[in-house]
Amino acid sequence: MAHATEKYFNDVVASIVDVVKFDTSLKPAEGDCPFGKETADCLHYFLDLASKMGFETHNYDNYVGEVIFGEGKPLAILAHLDVVPAGDGWSHPPFGGEIDDEVSDGGIGGMKIWGRGTMDDKGPAIATLYAMKALKDEGFIPKRQIKFIVGCNEETGWACLKHYEKVAEMPEEGFSPDASFPAIYAEKGIIHCNAYFPVSPDSFVSLSAGEAANMVCAKASAVLTEKSAKYIADYEKNAEKQVSSDTTTDGKAEGKRAAHIAKNGAKWEYDPATRTITFTGKSAHGSTPEKGVNALEALLDFASAFDAGCKKAYDLLCADEYRLREMRDETGLLTMSPDVAKIEDGALVVTTDIRFPATHKAEEVREAFEKSGVKFEFTHYQQPLYNDPNGSLISTLMKVYNAHTGKNEKAIAIGGGTYARALKCGCGFGPEMEDEESTIHQANEYVTFDRIRMMCEVYYDCIKELTK
Repeated sequence: MAHATEKYFNDVVASIVDVVKFDTSLKPAEGDCPFGKETADCLHYFLDLASKMGFETHNYDNYVGEVIFGEGKPLAILAHLDVVPAGDGWSHPPFGGEIDDEVSDGGIGGMKIWGRGTMDDKGPAIATLYAMKALKDEGFIPKRQIKFIVGCNEETGWACLKHYEKVAEMPEEGFSPDASFPAIYAEKGIIHCNAYFPVSPDSFVSLSAGEAANMVCAKASAVLTEKSAKYIADYEKNAEKQVSSDTTTDGKAEGKRAAHIAKNGAKWEYDPATRTITFTGKSAHGSTPEKGVNALEALLDFASAFDAGCKKAYDLLCADEYRLREMRDETGLLTMSPDVAKIEDGALVVTTDIRFPATHKAEEVREAFEKSGVKFEFTHYQQPLYNDPNGSLISTLMKVYNAHTGKNEKAIAIGGGTYARALKCGCGFGPEMEDEESTIHQANEYVTFDRIRMMCEVYYDCIKELTK
């Protein structure tokens, strides 16, 4: 027998396509639109859709929206409509919402919607809304008040939830469909750190790298001076030596590795006419830098040959001079991803995304940076999340998840950060699966039709179980 949400499937798909078409990456404030007009328009679309479904809605000054269902002790569901910048390398328009059955790089076929936000987090937000509609339409009366809170600044500072807490009351318990399945009981702490490294005026005319603090840098470029451009020949020679060592026993080259590959796998090219060197890597979520190829790391490695500031940056942030990446607990190892860089007032300013294990302290990271002697500041901080994996919230979510999948899994810990940490008792729950290709914060983000179905069904069942 078809699930109660199946009859809404075509509408879910159409609504995801609609919201993906809004470019909700952070823009300058415009009138009463704190994150840009297009983000406000997307929030209006979402709340209008919910209102047409018969739900009570609130728009709190275009910072954050709210959809209300039922009465009683509140249960929060927290999602967001903003996205990280699209970046380069897309084979589908990032804000086109195109549908096709193209096989992805990970070998995954079947019908998909392509676009920024399909998985993070517009797709899950729409799936959750239709799960609520299915419950409402069948006459379900929740014994708790469901407060579906939809933010517009999750990716770049959480100003949306800070505003919500000023104008409304945040529930104590709930979940966020903005992470991975199964339920997440712990999240690492998050630090965004700006570090300042004095660079020589003889090194660069200009330098630019990265798009967002929580995206692995996919492109980094620098215009070199005549003096520093002389190091290109040596760098190219070293790359050729590296390639010559990648041979089979019979002396033939193995694979198609070209000379212009940095040691971390980033591709690079040099334009002698403009003295511009450009490194191209692969973006990934800042919490999982191992899934990407960091172009800024490659640029810092190259520039270490002629600039002391760049060498200091590489040693501290990439080579892990103070062994921060050895910090670990059940949530995993500390990760450190230098994702954005620019030159400002004679210094290389590098913004690094640091995720530290949940049972450790931000002070341990601060102490390492202080030892380095560099000027630095923590521009963004979120404390770790830790909940009882056997508590009632997580136990209920796991019961539904395991019943749906036929598995017997346990709750997990992650390096990512979700709205769940805004709650006294909260957890991330879907939509990704731990063992599958991730396209979140990467080019060619997509959601499969199968995953859309799963989200609708699982969120419907979870909401029902938590509020019956």
